[in-house]
Amino acid sequence: VHLVEFGGGLVQPGGSLRLSCVASGLTFRTHTMGWFRQAPGKDREFVGGITSTGSTGYTGLLSARFTISRDNSKNTLYLEMNNLQPEDTAVYICAASTAPWAPMIEANFGSWGQGTQVTVSS
Repeated sequence: VHLVEFGGGLVQPGGSLRLSCVASGLTFRTHTMGWFRQAPGKDREFVGGITSTGSTGYTGLLSARFTISRDNSKNTLYLEMNNLQPEDTAVYICAASTAPWAPMIEANFGSWGQGTQVTVSS
């Protein structure tokens, strides 16, 4: 399984970014996909995910600003982030469930991308 993230960068507070993750080496449409993030000096945090049927889930209040979607025809996962704040600064990492049709729980994610840096600063 190979996951490659795109779209990170520097954005001002209140700005938006759209991250993409292109997947290969798996039957993408059958796998639960997720986004994690890791800020400097902090543990990796689950941002949210999307099942093979399109159901989404997010950590805490992130759903108010973040939207996860997928395009199975392009083997691509997306993370739309709005109203970004400095505390959103982190490396954002794409993940795929180890097995197809897996429930969206953190322990089920077993394949990881390298991550893309998102920095929110004025």
